[in-house]
Amino acid sequence: MNRSAERRVKRLQAHGERGLLAGSRHGLEKESLRVTPAGHIAQTPHPEGLGSPLCHPEITTDYSEALLELVTPAYTHGEAALQHLADLHRYTVDQIGDELLWATSMPCIVGGDKSIPIADYGDSNIGRMKHVYRHGLDWRYGRTMQAIAGIHFNYSFSEAFLRSVQAREDDRRDFATFRSDFYFRLIRNFQRYGWLVPYLVGASPAICKSFTGGRNLDFESFSANTFYTPYATSLRMSDIGYKNNAQAALEIDYNNLDAYVASLRAAISTPDPEYARIGTLVDGVWRQLNTNVLQIENEYYSFVRPKAVAQSGEPPTCALNRAGVEYVEIRALDLNPFNPIGIDADQIGFLETLLVFCLLEDSPPINALEQHHINANQGLVARHGRDPNLTLHRGDGERVGLRDWADELLGAMTGPAELLDEVHQDGRYSRILADYRASVADAARTPSAQVLAAMRAHNEEFVEFALRTSAEHVETIRQWPLDESVRARLADEAIRSRAEQADMEARDEPPFEAFVDQYFAQESTNGR
Repeated sequence: MNRSAERRVKRLQAHGERGLLAGSRHGLEKESLRVTPAGHIAQTPHPEGLGSPLCHPEITTDYSEALLELVTPAYTHGEAALQHLADLHRYTVDQIGDELLWATSMPCIVGGDKSIPIADYGDSNIGRMKHVYRHGLDWRYGRTMQAIAGIHFNYSFSEAFLRSVQAREDDRRDFATFRSDFYFRLIRNFQRYGWLVPYLVGASPAICKSFTGGRNLDFESFSANTFYTPYATSLRMSDIGYKNNAQAALEIDYNNLDAYVASLRAAISTPDPEYARIGTLVDGVWRQLNTNVLQIENEYYSFVRPKAVAQSGEPPTCALNRAGVEYVEIRALDLNPFNPIGIDADQIGFLETLLVFCLLEDSPPINALEQHHINANQGLVARHGRDPNLTLHRGDGERVGLRDWADELLGAMTGPAELLDEVHQDGRYSRILADYRASVADAARTPSAQVLAAMRAHNEEFVEFALRTSAEHVETIRQWPLDESVRARLADEAIRSRAEQADMEARDEPPFEAFVDQYFAQESTNGR
Protein backbone atom coordinates (compact mmCIF):
# COMPACT_ATOMS: atom_id res chain seq x y z
CA MET A 1 0.00 0.00 0.00
CA ASN A 2 1.20 3.52 -0.72
CA ARG A 3 0.12 4.94 2.67
CA SER A 4 -1.60 7.88 1.02
CA ALA A 5 -4.17 8.01 3.86
CA GLU A 6 -1.35 8.42 6.37
CA ARG A 7 0.16 11.27 4.35
CA ARG A 8 -3.20 13.04 4.15
CA VAL A 9 -3.75 12.65 7.89
CA LYS A 10 -0.33 14.22 8.59
CA ARG A 11 -1.09 17.05 6.19
CA LEU A 12 -4.34 17.82 8.01
CA GLN A 13 -2.66 17.64 11.40
CA ALA A 14 0.23 19.83 10.25
CA HIS A 15 -2.22 22.65 9.57
CA GLY A 16 -3.47 22.49 13.15
CA GLU A 17 -7.05 21.66 12.18
CA ARG A 18 -8.17 19.30 14.92
CA GLY A 19 -11.50 17.71 15.72
CA LEU A 20 -13.03 18.51 12.31
CA LEU A 21 -14.86 15.16 12.21
CA ALA A 22 -16.97 16.24 15.22
CA GLY A 23 -19.85 17.26 12.97
CA SER A 24 -20.06 13.95 11.08
CA ARG A 25 -23.44 12.26 11.28
CA HIS A 26 -24.46 8.68 12.10
CA GLY A 27 -27.76 6.93 11.42
CA LEU A 28 -28.94 3.33 11.77
CA GLU A 29 -31.56 1.21 10.02
CA LYS A 30 -32.09 -2.14 11.75
CA GLU A 31 -34.16 -4.99 10.33
CA SER A 32 -35.53 -7.76 12.50
CA LEU A 33 -38.10 -10.49 11.93
CA ARG A 34 -41.11 -10.78 14.21
CA VAL A 35 -41.32 -14.46 15.13
CA THR A 36 -43.56 -16.66 17.25
CA PRO A 37 -42.34 -18.13 20.56
CA ALA A 38 -41.85 -21.40 18.65
CA GLY A 39 -39.46 -19.81 16.15
CA HIS A 40 -41.71 -19.40 13.10
CA ILE A 41 -42.24 -16.20 11.10
CA ALA A 42 -45.17 -14.24 12.53
CA GLN A 43 -48.25 -14.25 10.31
CA THR A 44 -49.88 -11.33 12.15
CA PRO A 45 -50.27 -7.92 10.50
CA HIS A 46 -48.04 -5.01 11.42
CA PRO A 47 -49.08 -4.16 15.00
CA GLU A 48 -51.52 -1.26 15.33
CA GLY A 49 -49.43 0.34 18.04
CA LEU A 50 -46.46 0.67 15.67
CA GLY A 51 -48.42 2.89 13.29
CA SER A 52 -48.40 2.91 9.50
CA PRO A 53 -45.29 1.31 7.95
CA LEU A 54 -45.91 3.54 4.92
CA CYS A 55 -45.90 6.83 6.81
CA HIS A 56 -44.01 6.28 10.08
CA PRO A 57 -40.49 7.75 9.79
CA GLU A 58 -38.92 5.48 12.42
CA ILE A 59 -40.83 2.17 12.50
CA THR A 60 -41.59 0.53 9.17
CA THR A 61 -41.24 -2.80 7.38
CA ASP A 62 -38.79 -4.08 4.80
CA TYR A 63 -39.76 -6.91 2.44
CA SER A 64 -42.13 -8.80 4.68
CA GLU A 65 -45.02 -7.75 6.89
CA ALA A 66 -43.05 -9.55 9.61
CA LEU A 67 -39.69 -7.90 8.85
CA LEU A 68 -39.60 -4.77 10.99
CA GLU A 69 -37.22 -1.94 10.18
CA LEU A 70 -36.32 0.52 12.92
CA VAL A 71 -34.81 3.79 11.65
CA THR A 72 -32.98 6.45 13.64
CA PRO A 73 -32.41 10.06 12.63
CA ALA A 74 -28.82 11.11 11.92
CA TYR A 75 -26.85 12.13 15.00
CA THR A 76 -23.43 13.73 15.44
CA HIS A 77 -22.60 11.06 18.03
CA GLY A 78 -22.89 7.35 17.39
CA GLU A 79 -23.94 6.79 21.01
CA ALA A 80 -27.03 8.95 20.42
CA ALA A 81 -28.02 6.83 17.42
CA LEU A 82 -27.59 3.68 19.52
CA GLN A 83 -29.73 5.13 22.32
CA HIS A 84 -32.44 6.08 19.85
CA LEU A 85 -32.37 2.56 18.41
CA ALA A 86 -32.60 1.13 21.93
CA ASP A 87 -35.65 3.33 22.64
CA LEU A 88 -37.33 2.08 19.45
CA HIS A 89 -36.71 -1.50 20.58
CA ARG A 90 -38.10 -0.77 24.04
CA TYR A 91 -41.28 0.71 22.60
CA THR A 92 -41.65 -2.02 19.98
CA VAL A 93 -41.49 -5.00 22.35
CA ASP A 94 -44.51 -3.60 24.20
CA GLN A 95 -46.51 -3.61 20.96
CA ILE A 96 -45.81 -7.13 19.67
CA GLY A 97 -47.34 -9.24 22.46
CA ASP A 98 -45.58 -12.56 22.96
CA GLU A 99 -43.73 -12.34 19.64
CA LEU A 100 -39.95 -12.02 19.59
CA LEU A 101 -37.52 -9.92 17.58
CA TRP A 102 -35.26 -12.47 15.87
CA ALA A 103 -31.69 -11.81 16.97
CA THR A 104 -29.81 -13.16 13.94
CA SER A 105 -29.54 -12.13 10.31
CA MET A 106 -30.43 -15.53 8.88
CA PRO A 107 -34.09 -16.30 9.47
CA CYS A 108 -35.92 -18.68 11.73
CA ILE A 109 -37.83 -21.77 10.61
CA VAL A 110 -39.05 -21.08 7.07
CA GLY A 111 -42.08 -23.03 5.88
CA GLY A 112 -41.53 -22.23 2.21
CA ASP A 113 -42.07 -18.94 0.41
CA LYS A 114 -45.73 -18.71 1.38
CA SER A 115 -44.77 -18.56 5.06
CA ILE A 116 -43.23 -15.13 4.41
CA PRO A 117 -46.05 -12.55 4.11
CA ILE A 118 -45.31 -9.67 1.75
CA ALA A 119 -45.52 -6.25 3.40
CA ASP A 120 -48.82 -4.39 3.00
CA TYR A 121 -48.78 -0.60 2.62
CA GLY A 122 -52.43 0.07 1.90
CA ASP A 123 -54.35 1.22 -1.16
CA SER A 124 -52.72 4.52 -2.12
CA ASN A 125 -50.71 4.50 -5.33
CA ILE A 126 -47.38 4.75 -3.51
CA GLY A 127 -48.46 2.01 -1.10
CA ARG A 128 -49.47 -0.25 -3.99
CA MET A 129 -46.19 0.46 -5.78
CA LYS A 130 -44.17 -0.67 -2.76
CA HIS A 131 -46.27 -3.83 -2.53
CA VAL A 132 -46.05 -4.66 -6.25
CA TYR A 133 -42.28 -4.13 -6.18
CA ARG A 134 -42.05 -6.77 -3.45
CA HIS A 135 -44.19 -9.15 -5.49
CA GLY A 136 -41.69 -8.62 -8.29
CA LEU A 137 -38.86 -9.65 -5.97
CA ASP A 138 -40.83 -12.79 -5.16
CA TRP A 139 -41.23 -13.67 -8.85
CA ARG A 140 -37.56 -12.96 -9.56
CA TYR A 141 -35.73 -14.35 -6.53
CA GLY A 142 -38.26 -16.02 -4.25
CA ARG A 143 -39.24 -14.77 -0.82
CA THR A 144 -36.81 -16.71 1.35
CA MET A 145 -33.81 -14.50 0.53
CA GLN A 146 -35.92 -11.46 1.40
CA ALA A 147 -36.37 -12.69 4.98
CA ILE A 148 -32.69 -12.09 5.74
CA ALA A 149 -32.08 -9.16 8.10
CA GLY A 150 -29.19 -6.74 8.53
CA ILE A 151 -28.20 -3.32 9.79
CA HIS A 152 -27.47 -0.37 7.52
CA PHE A 153 -25.10 2.31 8.78
CA ASN A 154 -25.57 5.78 7.29
CA TYR A 155 -22.63 8.15 7.57
CA SER A 156 -21.80 11.63 6.35
CA PHE A 157 -18.58 13.53 6.93
CA SER A 158 -18.80 16.99 8.45
CA GLU A 159 -18.64 19.80 5.92
CA ALA A 160 -15.76 21.34 7.87
CA PHE A 161 -13.71 18.16 7.48
CA LEU A 162 -14.45 17.79 3.77
CA ARG A 163 -13.66 21.46 3.08
CA SER A 164 -10.36 21.07 4.92
CA VAL A 165 -9.51 18.01 2.83
CA GLN A 166 -10.47 19.94 -0.31
CA ALA A 167 -8.18 22.80 0.69
CA ARG A 168 -5.26 20.46 1.43
CA GLU A 169 -5.81 18.83 -1.99
CA ASP A 170 -5.82 22.30 -3.61
CA ASP A 171 -9.02 21.25 -5.37
CA ARG A 172 -10.73 24.30 -6.93
CA ARG A 173 -13.98 22.64 -8.00
CA ASP A 174 -17.30 23.66 -6.46
CA PHE A 175 -17.88 21.94 -3.14
CA ALA A 176 -20.80 19.71 -4.21
CA THR A 177 -18.78 18.28 -7.11
CA PHE A 178 -15.76 17.69 -4.89
CA ARG A 179 -17.92 16.08 -2.19
CA SER A 180 -19.51 13.62 -4.64
CA ASP A 181 -16.12 12.75 -6.13
CA PHE A 182 -14.60 12.07 -2.73
CA TYR A 183 -17.54 9.96 -1.62
CA PHE A 184 -17.02 7.87 -4.74
CA ARG A 185 -13.34 7.60 -3.81
CA LEU A 186 -14.56 6.14 -0.50
CA ILE A 187 -17.05 3.84 -2.23
CA ARG A 188 -14.43 2.35 -4.55
CA ASN A 189 -12.11 1.70 -1.64
CA PHE A 190 -14.93 0.22 0.43
CA GLN A 191 -15.55 -2.15 -2.47
CA ARG A 192 -11.87 -3.11 -2.30
CA TYR A 193 -11.51 -3.37 1.46
CA GLY A 194 -15.07 -3.87 2.70
CA TRP A 195 -14.48 -7.60 3.10
CA LEU A 196 -12.96 -6.60 6.43
CA VAL A 197 -16.51 -6.05 7.72
CA PRO A 198 -17.83 -9.61 7.29
CA TYR A 199 -14.51 -10.99 8.52
CA LEU A 200 -14.43 -8.89 11.69
CA VAL A 201 -18.13 -8.48 12.52
CA GLY A 202 -19.94 -11.07 10.38
CA ALA A 203 -22.17 -13.26 12.54
CA SER A 204 -24.03 -15.66 10.22
CA PRO A 205 -21.91 -18.81 9.81
CA ALA A 206 -24.89 -21.20 10.03
CA ILE A 207 -28.46 -21.49 8.77
CA CYS A 208 -31.56 -23.53 9.43
CA LYS A 209 -31.86 -26.23 6.78
CA SER A 210 -35.40 -24.97 6.10
CA PHE A 211 -33.82 -21.87 4.52
CA THR A 212 -32.74 -23.93 1.51
CA GLY A 213 -35.66 -26.33 1.68
CA GLY A 214 -33.20 -28.97 2.85
CA ARG A 215 -31.01 -28.67 -0.26
CA ASN A 216 -27.31 -28.82 0.52
CA LEU A 217 -25.77 -25.92 -1.41
CA ASP A 218 -22.13 -26.79 -0.74
CA PHE A 219 -22.52 -26.83 3.04
CA GLU A 220 -21.63 -29.21 5.81
CA SER A 221 -24.16 -30.43 8.36
CA PHE A 222 -23.54 -28.92 11.78
CA SER A 223 -26.38 -30.99 13.21
CA ALA A 224 -29.67 -32.56 12.11
CA ASN A 225 -31.35 -29.27 11.15
CA THR A 226 -28.42 -26.90 10.66
CA PHE A 227 -26.12 -26.27 7.71
CA TYR A 228 -22.88 -24.36 8.12
CA THR A 229 -19.49 -23.72 6.59
CA PRO A 230 -16.71 -24.26 9.16
CA TYR A 231 -14.91 -20.98 8.37
CA ALA A 232 -17.91 -18.90 7.26
CA THR A 233 -18.24 -15.33 8.50
CA SER A 234 -21.42 -14.03 6.84
CA LEU A 235 -23.62 -16.40 4.86
CA ARG A 236 -25.97 -13.42 4.64
CA MET A 237 -23.45 -11.83 2.27
CA SER A 238 -22.69 -15.06 0.38
CA ASP A 239 -24.09 -16.55 -2.81
CA ILE A 240 -27.12 -17.87 -0.91
CA GLY A 241 -27.86 -14.43 0.49
CA TYR A 242 -27.71 -10.94 -0.96
CA LYS A 243 -24.74 -11.63 -3.27
CA ASN A 244 -26.90 -13.97 -5.31
CA ASN A 245 -26.10 -15.13 -8.83
CA ALA A 246 -29.15 -13.42 -10.34
CA GLN A 247 -27.37 -10.04 -10.15
CA ALA A 248 -23.85 -11.29 -10.82
CA ALA A 249 -23.86 -10.04 -14.42
CA LEU A 250 -24.77 -6.45 -13.51
CA GLU A 251 -21.98 -3.98 -14.24
CA ILE A 252 -22.60 -0.93 -12.06
CA ASP A 253 -19.91 1.71 -12.49
CA TYR A 254 -18.55 3.28 -9.28
CA ASN A 255 -15.91 5.48 -10.89
CA ASN A 256 -17.91 8.71 -10.67
CA LEU A 257 -21.43 9.97 -10.06
CA ASP A 258 -22.43 10.31 -13.71
CA ALA A 259 -21.20 6.81 -14.56
CA TYR A 260 -22.95 5.34 -11.54
CA VAL A 261 -26.29 6.95 -12.35
CA ALA A 262 -26.01 6.02 -16.03
CA SER A 263 -25.19 2.35 -15.35
CA LEU A 264 -27.95 2.02 -12.76
CA ARG A 265 -30.50 3.66 -15.06
CA ALA A 266 -29.43 1.37 -17.88
CA ALA A 267 -30.28 -1.62 -15.71
CA ILE A 268 -33.68 -0.09 -14.85
CA SER A 269 -34.50 0.55 -18.52
CA THR A 270 -33.04 -2.58 -20.19
CA PRO A 271 -35.57 -5.38 -20.85
CA ASP A 272 -34.78 -8.83 -19.53
CA PRO A 273 -36.15 -11.79 -21.52
CA GLU A 274 -36.61 -13.98 -18.45
CA TYR A 275 -38.53 -11.31 -16.57
CA ALA A 276 -40.56 -10.58 -19.70
CA ARG A 277 -41.87 -14.14 -19.53
CA ILE A 278 -43.19 -13.40 -16.04
CA GLY A 279 -45.16 -10.42 -17.35
CA THR A 280 -46.22 -7.24 -15.61
CA LEU A 281 -50.03 -6.99 -15.48
CA VAL A 282 -51.39 -10.51 -15.97
CA ASP A 283 -55.14 -11.26 -15.75
CA GLY A 284 -55.64 -7.99 -13.90
CA VAL A 285 -52.96 -8.71 -11.29
CA TRP A 286 -49.64 -6.85 -11.10
CA ARG A 287 -46.70 -9.24 -10.87
CA GLN A 288 -43.88 -6.67 -11.01
CA LEU A 289 -43.37 -3.01 -11.80
CA ASN A 290 -41.66 -3.73 -15.13
CA THR A 291 -39.78 -6.48 -16.93
CA ASN A 292 -36.38 -4.78 -16.94
CA VAL A 293 -33.12 -6.00 -15.40
CA LEU A 294 -33.98 -4.01 -12.26
CA GLN A 295 -37.45 -2.80 -11.35
CA ILE A 296 -36.05 0.14 -9.36
CA GLU A 297 -32.64 1.19 -8.03
CA ASN A 298 -33.13 -0.44 -4.62
CA GLU A 299 -33.30 -3.89 -6.18
CA TYR A 300 -29.55 -3.79 -6.76
CA TYR A 301 -27.70 -4.96 -3.69
CA SER A 302 -24.19 -3.77 -2.89
CA PHE A 303 -21.94 -3.39 0.15
CA VAL A 304 -22.28 0.39 -0.05
CA ARG A 305 -24.55 2.95 -1.72
CA PRO A 306 -24.13 6.66 -2.45
CA LYS A 307 -27.16 8.50 -1.12
CA ALA A 308 -28.89 11.85 -1.19
CA VAL A 309 -31.99 12.79 0.81
CA ALA A 310 -34.85 12.22 -1.62
CA GLN A 311 -37.91 14.42 -1.90
CA SER A 312 -41.37 12.83 -1.79
CA GLY A 313 -41.78 10.42 -4.71
CA GLU A 314 -38.29 11.14 -6.07
CA PRO A 315 -36.25 8.17 -7.37
CA PRO A 316 -32.81 7.78 -5.73
CA THR A 317 -30.85 8.54 -8.92
CA CYS A 318 -32.83 11.74 -9.42
CA ALA A 319 -31.99 12.79 -5.86
CA LEU A 320 -28.31 12.12 -6.58
CA ASN A 321 -28.47 14.17 -9.78
CA ARG A 322 -30.11 17.04 -7.94
CA ALA A 323 -28.05 17.14 -4.75
CA GLY A 324 -24.94 15.07 -5.37
CA VAL A 325 -23.78 12.50 -2.85
CA GLU A 326 -24.70 13.61 0.67
CA TYR A 327 -23.88 10.45 2.62
CA VAL A 328 -23.10 6.76 2.22
CA GLU A 329 -25.14 3.77 3.30
CA ILE A 330 -23.04 0.81 4.48
CA ARG A 331 -24.97 -2.42 3.99
CA ALA A 332 -22.41 -5.09 4.94
CA LEU A 333 -23.37 -5.51 8.61
CA ASP A 334 -24.95 -8.65 10.03
CA LEU A 335 -27.05 -8.39 13.15
CA ASN A 336 -24.86 -8.89 16.20
CA PRO A 337 -26.70 -11.69 18.05
CA PHE A 338 -24.80 -10.95 21.25
CA ASN A 339 -26.28 -7.46 21.56
CA PRO A 340 -29.99 -6.83 22.25
CA ILE A 341 -30.26 -4.18 19.52
CA GLY A 342 -27.96 -5.96 17.05
CA ILE A 343 -25.02 -3.53 17.06
CA ASP A 344 -22.67 -1.95 19.57
CA ALA A 345 -20.52 1.16 19.91
CA ASP A 346 -17.29 -0.61 18.99
CA GLN A 347 -18.75 -1.79 15.68
CA ILE A 348 -19.78 1.78 14.85
CA GLY A 349 -16.35 3.06 15.83
CA PHE A 350 -14.63 0.51 13.62
CA LEU A 351 -16.86 1.41 10.66
CA GLU A 352 -16.14 5.11 11.13
CA THR A 353 -12.40 4.43 11.13
CA LEU A 354 -12.65 2.28 8.02
CA LEU A 355 -14.69 4.96 6.22
CA VAL A 356 -12.20 7.73 7.04
CA PHE A 357 -9.43 5.49 5.75
CA CYS A 358 -11.35 4.70 2.55
CA LEU A 359 -11.93 8.41 1.95
CA LEU A 360 -8.30 9.43 2.46
CA GLU A 361 -6.56 6.50 0.73
CA ASP A 362 -5.84 6.86 -3.00
CA SER A 363 -8.63 5.25 -4.99
CA PRO A 364 -7.93 4.65 -8.69
CA PRO A 365 -10.80 3.69 -11.03
CA ILE A 366 -12.05 0.11 -10.88
CA ASN A 367 -11.79 -1.80 -14.16
CA ALA A 368 -13.66 -4.98 -15.09
CA LEU A 369 -10.88 -7.31 -13.92
CA GLU A 370 -10.60 -5.63 -10.53
CA GLN A 371 -14.38 -5.69 -10.10
CA HIS A 372 -14.29 -9.43 -10.79
CA HIS A 373 -11.63 -9.81 -8.09
CA ILE A 374 -13.62 -7.63 -5.68
CA ASN A 375 -16.71 -9.79 -6.14
CA ALA A 376 -14.65 -12.95 -5.69
CA ASN A 377 -13.04 -11.64 -2.49
CA GLN A 378 -16.40 -10.75 -0.98
CA GLY A 379 -17.70 -14.25 -1.70
CA LEU A 380 -14.57 -15.96 -0.39
CA VAL A 381 -14.63 -14.06 2.91
CA ALA A 382 -18.37 -14.65 3.38
CA ARG A 383 -18.00 -18.42 2.98
CA HIS A 384 -14.44 -19.10 4.17
CA GLY A 385 -13.12 -15.95 5.86
CA ARG A 386 -11.75 -17.60 9.03
CA ASP A 387 -9.76 -20.20 7.12
CA PRO A 388 -6.16 -19.43 8.19
CA ASN A 389 -4.92 -20.38 4.73
CA LEU A 390 -7.38 -18.25 2.77
CA THR A 391 -5.85 -15.96 0.13
CA LEU A 392 -7.56 -13.07 -1.64
CA HIS A 393 -7.03 -11.32 -4.96
CA ARG A 394 -4.99 -8.12 -4.84
CA GLY A 395 -3.63 -6.22 -7.79
CA ASP A 396 -3.05 -7.88 -11.16
CA GLY A 397 -3.17 -11.55 -10.36
CA GLU A 398 -1.45 -11.30 -6.97
CA ARG A 399 -2.82 -13.48 -4.17
CA VAL A 400 -2.25 -12.47 -0.57
CA GLY A 401 -3.18 -14.11 2.71
CA LEU A 402 -6.32 -12.58 4.23
CA ARG A 403 -4.72 -12.18 7.63
CA ASP A 404 -1.60 -10.53 6.21
CA TRP A 405 -3.66 -8.09 4.17
CA ALA A 406 -6.09 -7.40 7.02
CA ASP A 407 -3.24 -6.66 9.41
CA GLU A 408 -1.68 -4.33 6.84
CA LEU A 409 -4.99 -2.49 6.35
CA LEU A 410 -5.65 -2.08 10.05
CA GLY A 411 -2.12 -0.79 10.47
CA ALA A 412 -2.81 1.82 7.78
CA MET A 413 -5.96 2.87 9.68
CA THR A 414 -3.94 4.16 12.64
CA GLY A 415 -3.90 7.73 11.31
CA PRO A 416 -7.67 7.85 10.62
CA ALA A 417 -8.26 6.52 14.16
CA GLU A 418 -6.14 9.40 15.50
CA LEU A 419 -8.29 11.92 13.59
CA LEU A 420 -11.42 10.43 15.15
CA ASP A 421 -9.82 10.35 18.61
CA GLU A 422 -9.51 14.13 18.38
CA VAL A 423 -13.32 14.33 18.61
CA HIS A 424 -13.69 12.64 22.02
CA GLN A 425 -10.09 12.88 23.28
CA ASP A 426 -10.31 9.54 25.07
CA GLY A 427 -8.43 7.28 22.63
CA ARG A 428 -11.49 5.15 21.95
CA TYR A 429 -10.90 4.70 18.22
CA SER A 430 -7.29 3.63 18.69
CA ARG A 431 -8.44 1.16 21.35
CA ILE A 432 -11.19 -0.22 19.06
CA LEU A 433 -8.68 -0.60 16.21
CA ALA A 434 -6.30 -2.52 18.47
CA ASP A 435 -9.13 -4.83 19.58
CA TYR A 436 -10.11 -5.61 16.00
CA ARG A 437 -6.49 -6.12 15.04
CA ALA A 438 -6.37 -8.82 17.71
CA SER A 439 -9.28 -10.53 15.96
CA VAL A 440 -7.22 -10.67 12.78
CA ALA A 441 -4.56 -12.63 14.64
CA ASP A 442 -7.10 -14.80 16.50
CA ALA A 443 -10.21 -15.57 14.44
CA ALA A 444 -11.81 -17.23 17.47
CA ARG A 445 -12.53 -13.70 18.73
CA THR A 446 -14.81 -12.90 15.77
CA PRO A 447 -18.60 -13.00 16.20
CA SER A 448 -18.99 -15.73 13.56
CA ALA A 449 -16.66 -18.02 15.52
CA GLN A 450 -18.41 -17.13 18.76
CA VAL A 451 -21.80 -18.08 17.30
CA LEU A 452 -20.55 -21.57 16.46
CA ALA A 453 -18.82 -21.84 19.85
CA ALA A 454 -22.07 -20.96 21.64
CA MET A 455 -24.02 -23.51 19.59
CA ARG A 456 -21.48 -26.20 20.48
CA ALA A 457 -21.38 -25.22 24.15
CA HIS A 458 -25.17 -25.48 24.45
CA ASN A 459 -25.48 -28.43 22.03
CA GLU A 460 -27.91 -26.33 19.97
CA GLU A 461 -29.27 -26.20 16.47
CA PHE A 462 -28.97 -22.78 14.81
CA VAL A 463 -32.67 -22.10 15.42
CA GLU A 464 -32.35 -23.13 19.07
CA PHE A 465 -29.40 -20.76 19.53
CA ALA A 466 -31.22 -17.88 17.85
CA LEU A 467 -34.50 -18.56 19.68
CA ARG A 468 -32.80 -18.68 23.08
CA THR A 469 -30.84 -15.53 22.33
CA SER A 470 -33.91 -13.71 21.00
CA ALA A 471 -35.95 -14.55 24.10
CA GLU A 472 -33.12 -13.40 26.38
CA HIS A 473 -32.81 -10.13 24.49
CA VAL A 474 -36.54 -9.37 24.63
CA GLU A 475 -36.53 -9.92 28.39
CA THR A 476 -33.50 -7.64 28.70
CA ILE A 477 -35.14 -4.95 26.58
CA ARG A 478 -38.34 -5.10 28.66
CA GLN A 479 -36.27 -4.15 31.73
CA TRP A 480 -34.91 -1.00 30.12
CA PRO A 481 -36.49 2.28 31.22
CA LEU A 482 -38.22 4.35 28.56
CA ASP A 483 -38.71 8.04 29.13
CA GLU A 484 -42.42 8.81 29.17
CA SER A 485 -41.92 11.65 26.70
CA VAL A 486 -40.36 9.19 24.22
CA ARG A 487 -43.17 6.69 24.75
CA ALA A 488 -45.78 9.40 24.24
CA ARG A 489 -44.04 10.70 21.12
CA LEU A 490 -43.93 7.26 19.52
CA ALA A 491 -47.55 6.56 20.46
CA ASP A 492 -48.58 9.89 18.93
CA GLU A 493 -46.51 9.14 15.82
CA ALA A 494 -48.29 5.81 15.43
CA ILE A 495 -51.66 7.55 15.47
CA ARG A 496 -50.49 10.36 13.20
CA SER A 497 -48.99 7.97 10.64
CA ARG A 498 -52.18 5.90 10.49
CA ALA A 499 -54.16 9.09 9.90
CA GLU A 500 -51.74 10.20 7.19
CA GLN A 501 -52.13 6.90 5.36
CA ALA A 502 -55.92 7.12 5.60
CA ASP A 503 -55.80 10.66 4.20
CA MET A 504 -53.60 9.49 1.30
CA GLU A 505 -56.04 6.71 0.49
CA ALA A 506 -59.00 9.12 0.54
CA ARG A 507 -57.51 11.44 -2.11
CA ASP A 508 -58.35 11.26 -5.79
CA GLU A 509 -55.37 9.75 -7.58
CA PRO A 510 -54.59 8.84 -11.19
CA PRO A 511 -54.93 5.19 -12.22
CA PHE A 512 -52.10 3.06 -10.81
CA GLU A 513 -50.64 2.33 -14.24
CA ALA A 514 -50.40 6.06 -14.98
CA PHE A 515 -48.80 6.64 -11.57
CA VAL A 516 -46.10 4.03 -12.29
CA ASP A 517 -45.44 5.50 -15.75
CA GLN A 518 -45.08 8.97 -14.24
CA TYR A 519 -42.65 7.70 -11.59
CA PHE A 520 -40.34 6.15 -14.18
CA ALA A 521 -40.65 9.16 -16.47
CA GLN A 522 -38.64 11.09 -13.87
CA GLU A 523 -35.66 8.86 -14.64
CA SER A 524 -35.59 9.84 -18.30
CA THR A 525 -36.29 13.55 -17.83
CA ASN A 526 -33.97 14.22 -14.90
CA GLY A 527 -30.51 14.41 -16.45
CA ARG A 528 -27.32 16.07 -15.33
